Amino acid sequence: MADIIIGRQQIFDQKLNIYAYELLFRGNDFDLNHSDGATQATNQVITDTILELGLNAIVGPHKAFINFTTQNILDKTPLHLPKDRIVIEVLENVEIDSRVVANLKELSTLGYIIALDDFVFSEEWTPLVEFADIIKLDILEMGESKTRALINQLKPYNVQLLAEKVETYSEYQYLVELGCDYFQGFFFNKPNIVSGKRVSVNQTAAIQLLNTVNNPDVEFEDLTKIISLDVGLSYKLLHYINSAFFSLPNKVSSINHAISYLGLKEIKRWINILTLASLSNKPEAVMQNALIRGKMCEELAALSDNKSDNFFLIGILSNLDSLLDMPLDEALSQLPLADDIVAAILHKKGLGGEALKCVISYEHWDISSIAFKDIDQSIIGDAYIRSINWAKDVMGNIN
Repeated sequence: MADIIIGRQQIFDQKLNIYAYELLFRGNDFDLNHSDGATQATNQVITDTILELGLNAIVGPHKAFINFTTQNILDKTPLHLPKDRIVIEVLENVEIDSRVVANLKELSTLGYIIALDDFVFSEEWTPLVEFADIIKLDILEMGESKTRALINQLKPYNVQLLAEKVETYSEYQYLVELGCDYFQGFFFNKPNIVSGKRVSVNQTAAIQLLNTVNNPDVEFEDLTKIISLDVGLSYKLLHYINSAFFSLPNKVSSINHAISYLGLKEIKRWINILTLASLSNKPEAVMQNALIRGKMCEELAALSDNKSDNFFLIGILSNLDSLLDMPLDEALSQLPLADDIVAAILHKKGLGGEALKCVISYEHWDISSIAFKDIDQSIIGDAYIRSINWAKDVMGNIN
């Protein structure tokens, strides 16, 4: 069986809530530049990955955009998948003929959502526009002028617009004004504002707590005192440890008991997560992305038999610019971090930096850069799935 690694990219609505994920997949034994190879890759992922792992494990309650080739459409492959959970993404290189149009129209009539990828208006694609639900616009390829023109052309049709390859917040803003419904790209990982933004009083307190727990000389007593003095932190800690996440035989009722049970490493991890979450009112996806980075860096450290507990911190702090709306180097300068941690985050130096580079490459689906030590890509893919599930569980227990 071919090894499959699977990636996903968030698709947001106008309020920057997650609407869906596009599933991105590659197989070591498939040539995706060849039509047969691409079709086999789609079938392999559907049968061996999506159905085996379960859509819930990969995309949670959200929809999954899946790329389908000409042959997939002729074979009516989407019928093997639940119509309420997937979006049929018709690739731009699909060969449009009467059979393809008829099959897609049948799928649409059955209730499947049809999305046209990298859309450019042409005579052969016009029949699909008549019943398509979503049209994806490659704004990086078209530029603003052509994007505006195409959106005007599409106004007479009953379609929703998904702008992909959105790289900046300013692009997101003008696309909202033009009426785009959904957005895909790396803009959510970048600060909306890169100058003039300063940390508020509450954020300053949170950063001070973050400083304390990451001091190598911190003691149990220090943490107990800090948490006990804050009613919100005390409640959240007890809620966290008493949840099903830990499956305790007995409930805990004191801060000291909770900290003793968790241990120094786990309590530091919890405070890192909680204080970072309190720094920002950004969409949940931004915090979730930070958690996935942290956990996957930690997974890679374990796979390489590295005992350092800094990998998790490197991963979550690499997203600090998105949480605080300021340049990453400025955000990190407010923390008394060791030089090697800063170098790993900013310059991808050292083993921690190599792990972070691998994680970000996977996140951005840069296949050629997904590498860490001698670990097979399929094993890295498994680590990514575990990190997604872990982050989902944690997000449900820190709110």
